Amino acid sequence: MRVLFDFRPALAPLFGVLFAFTALPAGANEGTAVFADTSRIASIGGSITEVVYALGQEGHLVARDSTSTYPQAALKLPDVGYMRALSPEGVLSVNPSGILALHGSGPREAIDVLKKSSVPFIEVPEHYSHEGILEKIRVVGKALDVAAKAEKLATEMDAKLTAVEKQTASIKERKRILFVLSTQGGKILAAGSDSAADGIIKLAGAVNAVEGFSGYKSMTDEAIATARPDVLLTMKNAGPPISEDELFANPAIASTAAGAARKVITMDGGYLLGFGPRTAEAVHDLAVSLYGNQVTD
Repeated sequence: MRVLFDFRPALAPLFGVLFAFTALPAGANEGTAVFADTSRIASIGGSITEVVYALGQEGHLVARDSTSTYPQAALKLPDVGYMRALSPEGVLSVNPSGILALHGSGPREAIDVLKKSSVPFIEVPEHYSHEGILEKIRVVGKALDVAAKAEKLATEMDAKLTAVEKQTASIKERKRILFVLSTQGGKILAAGSDSAADGIIKLAGAVNAVEGFSGYKSMTDEAIATARPDVLLTMKNAGPPISEDELFANPAIASTAAGAARKVITMDGGYLLGFGPRTAEAVHDLAVSLYGNQVTD
């Protein structure tokens, strides 16, 4: 699979929730879907850890990755490193009975080593959609042998997501949103299709202003002007903060409706782009920020 930009160390914390790959089906060693021993599970991926807690199965966790920062209780678990820069030795050092990893974890060489180890490895798919969240919950629940609890949680999440989607159904003029991941080096790194940002924008009843590429990519001034964003969307607590002054000082941004009105929405990165148990609330909050009282109850 092809990466659309080079990783920069300063941006590494961003990609735990943003990694811009097209998700693949769940995978596991020898097709394993249920851990034989759930007593010591290493959870890799913030949304995976959230699902485990939402299912009431946190007592099975023996470790987490650095993107697993919610709920706060998860911070007490040993940290085996950033999900995109795992060390097999680090993960295996906690003596897990199973490894539950979100698709996109890496590097590939490390994942290959983990899959070939004696520890069962189950990969959880990542699709940035309503159905993708439900699938994630069901896969995690099945892996932990609590499929019934997972189905109950998936049903609850389905109802919440359906309700929040209905809140923006009647809005006729959809806002055009430009998600800005970074402004480092004076370049606007924005979200295209097949990304968590694209998925959350659509769920909130808006339109991704970017077309023509997938994942995250630096945009030219011409491309920004062509995108015609009404609103800029950024995140916090997931890497270097973006300065609003620097953002609106960008000539291309300044030429857009979003720039002229200095309209930017900033939300917590894990909350906004996690695609887990809190996503319905994040969609609602984003929709209210975009449309105000046009969002119906």
